[in-house]
Amino acid sequence: MTLLDPLARLPLPVIGAPMFIISQPELVLAQCRSGMVGSFPSLNARPSGMLEQWLQRLNDELTPNDAPFAVNLIVHRTNARLEEDLALCVKYRVPIIITSLGARPEVNDAIHSYGGIVLHDVIDNVFAHKAIDKGADGLIAVAAGAGGHAGTLSPFALVQEIRAWFDGPLALSGAIASGASIAAAQAMGADLAYIGSAFIATEEANADPAYKAMVTQHAAADIVYSNLFTGIYGNYLKPSIAAAGLDPDKLAGADPTAMDFGDGLAKAWRDIWGCGQGIGAVSEVVPAATLVDRLKREYRATLDRLRTL
Repeated sequence: MTLLDPLARLPLPVIGAPMFIISQPELVLAQCRSGMVGSFPSLNARPSGMLEQWLQRLNDELTPNDAPFAVNLIVHRTNARLEEDLALCVKYRVPIIITSLGARPEVNDAIHSYGGIVLHDVIDNVFAHKAIDKGADGLIAVAAGAGGHAGTLSPFALVQEIRAWFDGPLALSGAIASGASIAAAQAMGADLAYIGSAFIATEEANADPAYKAMVTQHAAADIVYSNLFTGIYGNYLKPSIAAAGLDPDKLAGADPTAMDFGDGLAKAWRDIWGCGQGIGAVSEVVPAATLVDRLKREYRATLDRLRTL
């Protein structure tokens, strides 16, 4: 497997998933300073002019001793901010771009123009082929159990199908919230783990305190998979759905062509809380650095245990 620098130099082989509303500079800085990639969706910077401020801050405050950061760009045709946000990412030479909901060669070319890396998230092998064919450098395999917009395939199936033809950078997403799970992701063929939901329950996360508490108090059985809220299937906390006056066990479907990347999406994610199935490993709200330290200890302990088998 070929892993691009600077991903190969990470003290912890983890990318923090870009979580809508939740991932903002404070969390990204804490993650990068702890030795893993921190990321945020460009659409979190609202109004749009705020994105430049965030990029300036990250470039100013992160040092060569920190891990690089990433920006998530929604490349779907309904994202009216794509061109503006892409231009700013090029201007500030964002090290890693994570693209979602479509593969666009012109986006990849723009990031490659200054030496940036493009990772594209996919839910199956068909989309993986399309992403690489259109110029992405690496892939994020979004398997069953991932928080937010997620696929339905087992991580074993998804990774093995991708690795049958692709030896480039590969991250795995889906219910990863422990150091043992990070090691397991690598054992099955991924280079990196892609972790989001565990970081909701951190002090730096831009989440309602009740949201953070809910993450610590529930587990996999409390997650429901639905496309009602954004038009795309994703995983959500059942108690937040019930609090909104809906029956989480009897949700209607939605029109997948009616995706909304404006205020409607913000309202959906503000009231209905996305979360993955791995939260059974999360028991308290802690600083992000404390969570990363736990992951490092568990990861090293798992590797040591495997060596004895």
